[in-house]
Amino acid sequence: MQGELVSRARSGDDVAFEELVRPHHRELQAHCYRILGSAADAEDAFQESLTAAWKGLVGFEGRASFRTWLYRIATGRCLNMVRASRRSAVSATPSHVELPGPSGLGEVLWLEPYPDAMLEEVPDPTAGPEARYEERESISLAFIAALQLLPPRQRAALILTDVLDFSAREVAEMLDTT
Repeated sequence: MQGELVSRARSGDDVAFEELVRPHHRELQAHCYRILGSAADAEDAFQESLTAAWKGLVGFEGRASFRTWLYRIATGRCLNMVRASRRSAVSATPSHVELPGPSGLGEVLWLEPYPDAMLEEVPDPTAGPEARYEERESISLAFIAALQLLPPRQRAALILTDVLDFSAREVAEMLDTT
């Protein structure tokens, strides 16, 4: 079934592409949020990821699952956004302006909570109460704040292995590392 949808999507069938990605919408948005810490940035990264997946569908070889391939794209987009925000924050500060002192050790001032309306759609309705609780905890503000203190690639690796249960091998392939 999935192979047929991929073939149809490759030939330009946007309905087939939507059928392929629909089951992964909320989990990919939550993944982007975990890495970026901002719901608005996560939505931007998610949309960019879908656009990249649509354009790059010809390159999907089926060596990994379609879900894994989507996560690889989304993770790459998120890491690019983190890198870009770090570069622009440094270059946007004029050299003649005195910066204020730090407001707190490791404080992440721009972090925002994940919208409740979107949070309700993330847990798998067939999962038991314990699995639903763990899913909600993986999006909690405290967890996201702690993640933001890690370097971007370590943040992505932790999320992909410990939150999303990808194997270390799959994560290494997604992140092009050992």
